[in-house]
Amino acid sequence: MIDTTVHVRVARPSRDLAAAERFYVDGLGLDVLWRTTERVSGKHDLLMVGPKDGSWHFELTRDPEHPVEPTPTVEDLFVLYLGEPAEQSLIDRLTAAGGTRVAAHNPYWDEYGVTIADPDGYQLVLCSRTWG
Repeated sequence: MIDTTVHVRVARPSRDLAAAERFYVDGLGLDVLWRTTERVSGKHDLLMVGPKDGSWHFELTRDPEHPVEPTPTVEDLFVLYLGEPAEQSLIDRLTAAGGTRVAAHNPYWDEYGVTIADPDGYQLVLCSRTWG
């Protein structure tokens, strides 16, 4: 059994780490936990974002020498259970930071939240329900 305190990393490619940072940091309010600060041939450019003292983070990668194109599907969701409807100011910040409000593939998410695609097309759901 995996211990409940294990840290979780979700890694995915990005076309543009600066655009991803604007969306997840300026828009959503996550912290930059780590990033590469100089280009090193043969190494990926990295941006890690998440809550400062959280038990999870996103690792967003870009390899300019051998780029991997993001290929999100309508079921690749990052869901935040807010326990209340998302404030319009949060939705506005996310769209101003490069996000696009989209209809969810699964109508459940439209009934209980708002779906916003990040600059790479991955979908963030701001769910009004709680988890558990």
